[in-house]
Amino acid sequence: MAGVTVLYTGPYKYHKNQHKRRNILSLALVALLCLASYFLGIWQHSRSATSSSFSTIFTAITCKQGPITTPPSSLVASSLDFTAHHTADETPVVSGSTKRFRPCDLKFSEYTPCEDRDRSLKFPRDRLIYRERHCPAKKELLKCLIPAPHGYRNPFPWPASRGMAWFANVPHKELTVEKAVQNWIRVDGDKFRFPGGGTMFPDGADAYIDDIDQLVSLRDGSIRTALDTGCGVASWGAYLLSRNITTMSFAPRDSHEAQVQFALERGVPAMIGVLASNRLPYPSRAFDMAHCSRCLIPWHLYDGLFLIEVDRVLRPGGYWILSGPPIHWKRHWKGWERTKEDLNEEQTTLEKVAESLCWKKIKEQGDIAIWQKPFNHMDCKVAKKQIQLPNFCAAQNPDAAWYNKMETCITPLPEVSSKSQVAGGQLKKWPERLTAVPPRISSGSLKGVTADMFLKDTELWKRRVGYYKTLINQLGQKGRYRNLLDMNAQFGGFAAALIDDPVWVMNMVPTIAKVNTLGAIYERGLIGSYQDWCEAMSTYPRTYDLLHADSIFTLYKDRCDMEDILLEMDRILRPEGTVIFRDDVDTLVKIKSISDGMRWDSQIVDHEDGPLKREKLLLVVKTYWTAQDQ
Repeated sequence: MAGVTVLYTGPYKYHKNQHKRRNILSLALVALLCLASYFLGIWQHSRSATSSSFSTIFTAITCKQGPITTPPSSLVASSLDFTAHHTADETPVVSGSTKRFRPCDLKFSEYTPCEDRDRSLKFPRDRLIYRERHCPAKKELLKCLIPAPHGYRNPFPWPASRGMAWFANVPHKELTVEKAVQNWIRVDGDKFRFPGGGTMFPDGADAYIDDIDQLVSLRDGSIRTALDTGCGVASWGAYLLSRNITTMSFAPRDSHEAQVQFALERGVPAMIGVLASNRLPYPSRAFDMAHCSRCLIPWHLYDGLFLIEVDRVLRPGGYWILSGPPIHWKRHWKGWERTKEDLNEEQTTLEKVAESLCWKKIKEQGDIAIWQKPFNHMDCKVAKKQIQLPNFCAAQNPDAAWYNKMETCITPLPEVSSKSQVAGGQLKKWPERLTAVPPRISSGSLKGVTADMFLKDTELWKRRVGYYKTLINQLGQKGRYRNLLDMNAQFGGFAAALIDDPVWVMNMVPTIAKVNTLGAIYERGLIGSYQDWCEAMSTYPRTYDLLHADSIFTLYKDRCDMEDILLEMDRILRPEGTVIFRDDVDTLVKIKSISDGMRWDSQIVDHEDGPLKREKLLLVVKTYWTAQDQ
């Protein structure tokens, strides 16, 4: 219940033989203290409670001699309402003992703290540096709740959401006008429709993907993870999902208003991002395929810097697909309003950059060109004696990608003993690669991590997610959840356990994690990003249906304010969205004391292994409210 501070525990259970060994006086004293605490809790609750969405309230007692217990899991479903309603009848009331967070002004409805337009103008416009992440200083952080726009409704369930979204949720018509002839998006009454078109695929993304499939097999399981640079409304990624390919789509927050927000509203993975001066927030050798469809990225400029970065994140043997300028320029040059000489020079330079990376152009057909990265660098190192720059990078961490600057040097692949070997290890085809031990682990590249640890972790998360579904019935039902975020993904076990459900998971690896596991997550065929949770995430408000926070607050203890992380979680969580916290019970009590003032309903429940575990779960439902309800 928002507004009521409730501490959780339960009765103590003693076996008969234990009673005999206990001092009678000590037992009597403990019993009196517990009874006193119990009645005190009831008295305090009766004074402060004003409204509740819980059907059952449990009072807590903490006694030194016994374990802290919580409400039985069988009662949770009746205590928290995880269903979506789209509207709310009343605004939660918070007692005076809890800090109440006020709503922000409506102008912050689409606030993205680290991509704020006003702040960005203070930075250089060269190479779009001003559109990179530029986060607010601590004194600039908002201490309020980002409101949903009036009329906000829960998105359509997948797969219907791929083709439509509510206009009230993303009230922007700019793209419907600017991209009208390209079949990106159109307004239909109170909805947006996404016909699946794009600048270079007016016949639809499905037909365009079929054209690619004729050049590179997209159906045999060898391609699982893809990167779409300058993604528009992410139709390419949306239609690849039906082929069991998961795409990380990104685009900057620019004049194409809310394109990433549209993608997430459709239930398609996407992030705000740009190729400028910093590395993309992904590890090396992450993607099986990268794609640019008239993304307007100047691949031929800056000594090939941006293509060199694509090379870093491509797996050995991975593909780069380009459609749009300058490909097939002899046909399109008039429509592109550029000269033949300009386009010819761009393509010539682009081909030279690709050659200098030791890429092989395997096909150019119609408007599509495809290059392939080598499976190892044995021949490339020999060729570098004849081919001009770039050289191989000197000592560096190829996976470091959080404000690390891009360099005009090739990230070297792991060493191999023969030309036939795949650098870094051969991956299984999908879906076998999901549960196979990732090469980064089997090779010993992740310090302190063994194959046995990975396999046990996979089984552990199967059991944990099964337990979650007993607590949250809707988690196992189609349509309630689509966009999930794991804030501390470790090996991606949470996402792997949900692979058969109609959801996708963004796996975030904190930059302060002891072991960088994001590369292993990608080797499983999952996607994710690095993130420092002392800063905002590069996404729009209200873009995730469920957040999973495993030991996040223990990890960030004394690094940044718990309140600031919780406010960021509230920003990116949809109204009526769900949060699953997993942490030490003392930490969860502190989280609850803050979240009770954030219009969240919450309840602490036992660990899947029972009440004797100090680690417990805090289940949260964000209540529905909009700017009109302030």
